[in-house]
Order: sequence, then structure tokens, then C-alpha cells
Amino acid sequence: MTDVDYDLIVIGGGPGGYVAAIRASQLDMSVALVEDKHLGGICLNWGCIPTKALLRASEIRHMLDNVDEFGFTVSGIKMDINNITKRSRKVASQLSSGISHLLKKNKVKVFEGFGSLVKDSSNVKKIRIKTKDNNIEKTAKNVILATGARSRNLPFVTSDGVNIWDYKTAMTPPKLPSSLIIVGSGAIGMEFASFYNDLGVDITIVEALPSILPNEDNDISEIVKLNFEKRGIKIKTSSSLKSVTTKENIVSAEIITNEKVETINSEKLILAIGIIANTEKLGLEDFNIKIDKGHIVTNEFLETDEKGVYAIGDVTDGPWLAHKASHEGVLCVEKIAGHQNLKPIDKTSIPGCTYSRPQVASIGMTESQARSKNLNLKIGKFPFIGNGKAIALGDSEGLIKTIFNSDTGELIGAHMVGPEVTELIQGFSIAKKLETTEYELMHTIFPHPTLSEGIHESVLDAYNQAIHY
Repeated sequence: MTDVDYDLIVIGGGPGGYVAAIRASQLDMSVALVEDKHLGGICLNWGCIPTKALLRASEIRHMLDNVDEFGFTVSGIKMDINNITKRSRKVASQLSSGISHLLKKNKVKVFEGFGSLVKDSSNVKKIRIKTKDNNIEKTAKNVILATGARSRNLPFVTSDGVNIWDYKTAMTPPKLPSSLIIVGSGAIGMEFASFYNDLGVDITIVEALPSILPNEDNDISEIVKLNFEKRGIKIKTSSSLKSVTTKENIVSAEIITNEKVETINSEKLILAIGIIANTEKLGLEDFNIKIDKGHIVTNEFLETDEKGVYAIGDVTDGPWLAHKASHEGVLCVEKIAGHQNLKPIDKTSIPGCTYSRPQVASIGMTESQARSKNLNLKIGKFPFIGNGKAIALGDSEGLIKTIFNSDTGELIGAHMVGPEVTELIQGFSIAKKLETTEYELMHTIFPHPTLSEGIHESVLDAYNQAIHY
């Protein structure tokens, strides 16, 4: 093979790309990473991390509004949305700097610029990097595409950063709007609904499917719906956006529900209807790389049909989660390194989290999915109102639901809504990875008093052995 500059070039420095680069360096590969915006990608800079900082602020506001329950009296509370967003940006900046340090520590060469594949007659992979000053070309034995995705717009309405917001604008508002329409009730839409509602904004959620959080178990999404409605959030399911007109500080949205059209006015509107993979201008059309429904097609080890070119993260098939991208990066690099006995990622074992109030977390099949496969099921449910720690915290609304294959004892699904369930879900993640059955979970000793006891009780309930419910 012709001499090359690197064993591996990674295009994209998000949670998939930078993890892949570091793992490749650990395996003694020479590695370069190309990133045209911010190390850490959307997740760290405009997604997972800064949104959690925002949500923490809104949770504190909610707690301050309810401190009398704990024996405190607080008056004269003031809120500054600019300081709230300033802290969020500071958190993102701190972590982005940390990733830069990690890459340097692991001897990964970072190029600031836009990377694309260039057709070459040799067997090596040539990458053109467009920097702010010029174009440079580098070669590698292998390339990983980790270019991520961006917000999806509708044909008749596009984010303008003024009245129609995408996630970036929604995270850095110059001032709080009095009212918001949020189109889409996936994790992003629900987190923004929770955040802005807790800060006093009038919220309307519009969802095309019959239930909010449509990927979650029906029992879980129903609890969230009731909670949100109790907080004054208006929810319109089985509803679609027909048209949007904007004037200064007024957005008029025509909403169709059961063939009836109504007009809802708000100050701003957030589009939270999914993502579009960043596949443009990468030079893919000159290579044997397939695109399906806008995303790059790979095999189970993240290889495209073009030898030596791999793709990971949001630019590929879902679920579109940062932790999936990171694990894909590791798997992909270890495949390149020639590791044997590698196992593809089991997508039923990827946990999903929504950091709204209440929090939502799940793994595996929902009840309806399991029943569609005609499996014999054992289902357990335990409400947090029966959990001493939750009651002591003053946060006892929610449920833990477990689903087992009654023929084998296999844990095939776990679904949670309530306090800190995004932390608790890892217990089920480990259980599924170890192929734990109900027996091991039932005979595990959980510490008391903890929220995790609800996991135990839910498993016991599936087999009619619950003690506290």
C-alpha cells in the first residue's frame, strides 16, 4: 500500500468521533480528527450537556416555589434568563476544552476544518480539509464518518431564529417568551416544554401521533401527560401543523385535530420534529456508499459498502443517541484493529432517557411491542408513592415497570418515570447485558432507603411477590 499520513482519519468530533479517535490511539494507530465547528459536537455544545444545565435551573425554580413543604419561607425570588443561559454555555465550554485536552493527551492530531472524501486511484483514502485559510489533503488507510445531524424543518416552516426556533435558539433566548408552541413531543420537545413551563411560560405541545413520547411505553407516556396537564401544559395529540404565519412577536399556527382546524397564537414556536443527517458535501456520491432515508447505510460493524470507510452516530441509522454513537466508535475501531469475537451492538439494550420533570428512562421492548411478538409475559409495576426515599424527597409521582418473558425469565423491557430514573436505568442496562433473569434480580439485596428499591419491588410484582404494594 502507498504510504499514508494516518492509519485513521475521523471526520466529526462529537461523542462518536472523538471517542473513536481516542480508542484508535489507545490501539497504537496514528489518528487525525477533523472538526469544523466545536469539539464535542452537537451533544456537548448544543444538546445533551447544556440542556441539562438549563433543566437544572428550572428544577431549582420549581423547588423554590415549593420550599414551604419542607419548612422554609422564601420571598423575593428573581430570575434572569440571560444568567441561566450564560451558565449553560459555560458548562458546555468547559467540557469542550476538556475534550481538546483528552485528544492532545492521546496524541490525536486535530484539524479545524470541513473534511470530505476525495476520489483517488490508489487504495488509500484521501481527505480534503477545508480550513479557514486554505485547503489541505491528508491520506489514511481508513476513514470514519461521524458528521452527526441537525434539526429537521417542515416544507412550509423553517427556523428563523426569531419567531420560529430550533434547539439552538431555544437554548439561548434573549428573553423569556410569554407563550410557546412546541411541535413534536419526543425527548427534545418534552425537555423544552418542561424547562419553559417551570419558568412560567404558557406551553402548547402539538404531536402528530396518538400519544406524547411516542417511543415510550403507554403507561409511562400517560403518566407524563397527566403530570404536564396538571401543570397547565396544553397537549394536542393526533394533531398536525397545517400552516404557520408570523408577525412581530406573534406566531399563528393552524392545527388540524380529527379533521378540525383551529388557530393557536403564541409568541414563539419551537420545531422539535427530528433530525436530518449531515451527509452533504462529504463527497459520498463518488464512492460506493449508500444512503437510505437520509442516513448512511452500514453493516453491523459500521462498515459502508466502500472498503475502508465506516460511519457511526447520528449520520447512520437510529436510535440517535450520544451513548450509542460512542459505543459504535469503539466497536468500529476495534473492528479496524482486527479484534476477534466482536459482538454487534444490541439495540434493544440501549437505554433512552428524557430529562424532563418527571424524568423518563427505558430500555428494551415496550409492552405493546412485546405483545405484538406473541410472547408470554410477566409484567410488574411499582409506583414511587410506595417508596420511602421518594416520599422523603417530596417527589413520589411515577412508576417503574418491568417486562419479562415468562417462558425464560428474560428481562425484555424496563420503563420508568419519576425521580432520578435516568440514573436508575443503568441497573437494568447491566442486568440485560449480563442476561439476568427474574431470579437474580429478585434475590439481589437493594440498599434501604433508596429509590432503587423500586426496581426490586417492580420485579417482585411481576411474579406476584411485591411486599410494599
